[in-house]
Amino acid sequence: MQFVKTIFRAWFYFRNGWSLYLAFIMAGINTLTITYYLAIEKYPLLLGIFPTFASYVVLMVLIAVPILTAIGYLHYKKSGAFKGEIDIYMETDPYQRRTVLNTEMLMPMILQMSLLLAKISKNEKITDDESTKLSKLQSDLSEYINLKFDKRYLGILDTDLEKLKASEKKLK
Repeated sequence: MQFVKTIFRAWFYFRNGWSLYLAFIMAGINTLTITYYLAIEKYPLLLGIFPTFASYVVLMVLIAVPILTAIGYLHYKKSGAFKGEIDIYMETDPYQRRTVLNTEMLMPMILQMSLLLAKISKNEKITDDESTKLSKLQSDLSEYINLKFDKRYLGILDTDLEKLKASEKKLK
């Protein structure tokens, strides 16, 4: 089993090395070479602008790098494309889902406990309302722990315990 895991990890690293580095560099070189020798050399007007392949490469790099950087920025920061990609990753990656689910369950508990700890450190009494809130959070967390081990929920993407409870009622 460890051998198979190692093979798949090596395959992942190989694909990333190939697509992110080798194929990227080779595609750039290929595009520059083809456009220069099949297009620019055939037209005297363009050959006057780019007398050598080196001058063409330098100018294209000076123009293309800023433009492509701006396009990359727009992709990540200004369009919905990257959000769509992340949505797909969240739908398909159980580790990402688990992180979100765990965080959403633990953050209210941590906040409530820190508030209570601050009160205790000041020798203040915990109110019945605060005690009730903590009990409710503990109950939800306990219920969540039980639900996460239930095989019926392996494919559910909901991050809200109330939605999980509603889904459980539908399954019954």
